[in-house]
Amino acid sequence: QVLLVESGGGLVQPGGSLRLSCAASGSISSIAVWGWYRQAPGKHRELVCTITPGGLTNFAPSVKGRFTVSRDNASNVVFLQMASLKPEDTAVYYCNARKFGFGISDYWGQGTQVTVSS
Repeated sequence: QVLLVESGGGLVQPGGSLRLSCAASGSISSIAVWGWYRQAPGKHRELVCTITPGGLTNFAPSVKGRFTVSRDNASNVVFLQMASLKPEDTAVYYCNARKFGFGISDYWGQGTQVTVSS
């Protein structure tokens, strides 16, 4: 089992920055991909970015160049650094951990609200 706890959300003005954290615990040694997703009101959950244990990253076109993702292996925390935030970035952000074995196992955090508004 994997437990994920996000933190760092809040209200920020357009153009501002925010850093989200995802603290992981449990059976995390076999996690193949870490990810951040977001879900805006009335919309489907969408991928924001992913990072592998080896540090390979992938970003959605809408956030590329503005968001960065990193992982502190010592403390098992995954960070999402968001800059140049736009009102359309407003959403609940979820941390995800994915394992591959007999199928795909996805683990989710509880989500943290990010609101970009003046």
